[in-house]
Amino acid sequence: MWSVLLFGLAGLLVGGALSFRSQGLPNWTWVSFGALAAAALVAAYLLTLPAS
Repeated sequence: MWSVLLFGLAGLLVGGALSFRSQGLPNWTWVSFGALAAAALVAAYLLTLPAS
């Protein structure tokens, strides 16, 4: 369940990053949104791994 929510959050963050980049905002804004999206994707992937 949490992985689905994190994948959705990552999609929203990527969309925000692309929007901020097209609007010409400072680089740190869209780069930080991209980094947060990548962190959400990694967290979602780690939640899908079986417990050992």
